Amino acid sequence: MSCDTLSDLLGAVRLRGAVFYYVSCWEEWATEAPPAGEIAAAVMPGADHVMAFHMIARGNGWAAVSGCAPVRLAPGDVVMFPHGDAHVMSSAPGLAAERVAPAWVFATRKLPRPIPVSYRDGPGVVADLPVDDADAVLVCGFLGCDLRPFNPLVSALPHLLHLPAARAGGWMEHVIAQAARESAERRAGAEAVLERLAEMMFVDTARRYLDDLPPDATGWLAGLRDRYVGRALALLHENPARPWTIDELGRQVGLSRSALHERFMQFLGQPPMHYLANWRIQLGARLLRERGLSVAAVALEVGYESEAAFSRAFKRLVGLPPATWRRQAEQIAGRGQ
Repeated sequence: MSCDTLSDLLGAVRLRGAVFYYVSCWEEWATEAPPAGEIAAAVMPGADHVMAFHMIARGNGWAAVSGCAPVRLAPGDVVMFPHGDAHVMSSAPGLAAERVAPAWVFATRKLPRPIPVSYRDGPGVVADLPVDDADAVLVCGFLGCDLRPFNPLVSALPHLLHLPAARAGGWMEHVIAQAARESAERRAGAEAVLERLAEMMFVDTARRYLDDLPPDATGWLAGLRDRYVGRALALLHENPARPWTIDELGRQVGLSRSALHERFMQFLGQPPMHYLANWRIQLGARLLRERGLSVAAVALEVGYESEAAFSRAFKRLVGLPPATWRRQAEQIAGRGQ
């Protein structure tokens, strides 16, 4: 099968990196990050969804998000918050920080990128590079992607995603450190480099999470691993404009229509044709935004027989007609430049 379904999805939802920076900490420290939605406009203007991540470059720490047990972090560990939750990074579990500190830094930034904050007895020391006498050094950053119209990957990930250094491999540390340097120096081509580095990090993290899923796991990533659902997803992604029926898809993967329906419901929580309809709208949204095609041309390219049918389906999922949605997307993108 020539289609790499995970890569296909990541391309369609426009995964990209924003800023990466160092935070140096001393003695007993804690910093609380607000929900990513509150600072998204500062760190990644125009992004639909923002995910924070941290890597422990030196020392140890703890990561905590409401509803999850605190996770101990060792040097080289990566922790990611795919749903954009508020979270605490600290030297010990249970420590709290003044949330106003990071919120103030991002809300009042006047530079082209956010300013990191270092902690000794409290916030106030700005550091773009690791500080030699710091007890702990974090490399922090943000990833952006489209959440709408349709992104089944984010919902399949946990609220706190921990990748230990032993699982990440030594290359991850170098990738993140390079990203921090690129963000600080802002040389020509830095934006393109950051996007590629961010994508590499995220894809590797998602793949390793997929490898560790228990046999009874459900969700989009678990569906990729399933023999039948994974092949059906690959077929739909490889040729989304084909006039698929559940009978034809079932024949292609070797299941009856009822068995395939049941398997999709088990892993993805929706029938195969419902998934295809949502995926076509996501592809259509990308074409509307990036290629400047007419609504009629987009409709044909993603598998609809008429502009009217595509427009009805688009409005059901997105809440706006395609042309109106495109105008709004262009306005948001313009504010982000």
